[in-house]
Amino acid sequence: MATPVSRRERLRQATLEEIHAAARELLVEQGSAAVTINAVARRVGMSGPALYHYFAGHDELVGAVTARFFREMAAAMEQARDARADAPVGDRILAACRAMRAWAVAHPAEFGWIFASPIAAPNRRPDSARHQAAVRFEQILLDLTAESWRTRPFPVPDLADLPPSLREQLVAYSAAIDGQLPPEAAHVFLDCWIRLYGLLCMEVLHQLDFAYTDVEPVFEASLRDLSARLALDPAAP
Repeated sequence: MATPVSRRERLRQATLEEIHAAARELLVEQGSAAVTINAVARRVGMSGPALYHYFAGHDELVGAVTARFFREMAAAMEQARDARADAPVGDRILAACRAMRAWAVAHPAEFGWIFASPIAAPNRRPDSARHQAAVRFEQILLDLTAESWRTRPFPVPDLADLPPSLREQLVAYSAAIDGQLPPEAAHVFLDCWIRLYGLLCMEVLHQLDFAYTDVEPVFEASLRDLSARLALDPAAP
C-alpha cells in the first residue's frame, strides 16, 4: 500500500507547481532574463527569501525548470513513438523526430531556454534533475537508432579513415553509451542528430527567417536524408 502523502507535502508540491508556472509565464512573456528569484517570488505572492525554502538559488531554479521542459518534450516524443509501437523502427524514428519539432515550434521560448543557456555546475551532476531529464530525452533517438542498427545495419565509415582525435572521441562516446552503437555507427548517428537538431535550433531561434517562412518542407527533406543515412525502410518517410 502506498504511503499517504502528508498535508505538508501536498502543500509543498502545490507551491512548487505555482513556482514552475510563474517561471514559465515570465519566460514566455518577458524572456529568460526576467526569470529571477525575486520576480518568480513576486509572481507567486511570496518574498524572495521565502523562495529559498524551495530552491537553493537561481541555478537550482533554472535546472528544475529546464528539467520540466525536457520531460515535456521527451514525453511528446515517447507518445508519438509508442503510438506506432508495432510499426517498423524507421516509422518510430521519424514519428519521434516530428514530435520533437512539433513541441519545439509550439513552445519556442521553452525550447530556447533548454538549448540556448549554459549548464550551471550544480546541474551537471549525474543525480541532478536537469541531467536526468536530458538523458531521458537523448535516449529516445539513441535507443531507436541502436534498434535499427541491430536489425538492419546502416553503412558506416571505416574508423581508420577518420582523424585520430575524432576516433578517440567516438570510441569514448561508444563506451559511454554502453556500446549500444560501435564507434563508426555512433559517428553516423551523431552526424544525423547534429544536422537535424541544428536545423531545428535555427528554425525555432529565427535564424532562417531571412529565407524561409515555412521550414517544415526543409525539415522533411532532412528526415529523408536521415532515412537514407540510416538505411530505414524506404516507405518510412
